[in-house]
Amino acid sequence: MAKLSVNINKIATLRNSRGGDNPNVLQVAIDCQKFGADGITVHPRPDERHIRYSDVREINKIITTEFNIEGNPLEDKFVALVLETKPAQVTLVPDDPNQLTSNHGWDTIKEKEYLSQIISVFKKAGIRVSIFVDPVEELVAAAAATGTDRVELYTEDYAKHYTDNKDAAIAAYIKAASVAFTHNLGVNAGHDLDRFNLGFFSKSIPNLLEVSIGHALVADALYYGLENTIQMYKRALNG
Repeated sequence: MAKLSVNINKIATLRNSRGGDNPNVLQVAIDCQKFGADGITVHPRPDERHIRYSDVREINKIITTEFNIEGNPLEDKFVALVLETKPAQVTLVPDDPNQLTSNHGWDTIKEKEYLSQIISVFKKAGIRVSIFVDPVEELVAAAAATGTDRVELYTEDYAKHYTDNKDAAIAAYIKAASVAFTHNLGVNAGHDLDRFNLGFFSKSIPNLLEVSIGHALVADALYYGLENTIQMYKRALNG
């Protein structure tokens, strides 16, 4: 069964908008686990505009499910944090520090040497590595040569075109996941997945291991409650 990792960045954004500690990010992480999440994802950025480095350290102390830390390894501060906390998984994302959100995957062909070097650093520390990639067969195949354990398929294009033609929207992802499977790479997915498009994606990618969802899930929780929303997403994912 595919795992649901809840990205709690948006909770931290809400907290930071007023200062103080409401909502309490640590408590939300604890509650997400209690409500059935299979993992917690955070994406600390250099300016700490949502998740802070101190949040990561505190969450790491109480996590009982899988902890996934996303970020750009070009930032030395990020690498040091991951090596300090040793999460179950680090997901490497090639985003610029000033980007609002991630919007593309690695060029695993051009960046093969760099990725191979940094991935080996994390793997030597016993941390599973996933790298963010676009659903392009050549890029997924090249990812295997970097030594990564998994690829995370960037799903914005799927989500964008899902309502127009879901079969066309999923086609590239099926091919990409098949290439990953052939090269013994695990497949994760994330970005703009929601309770409407998640089920079809999961059914179409039989070797899917994990999805990371934050924005849509937190937005739905405003209406349906956090516990109910997590269960809704798990049913969509594995129903």
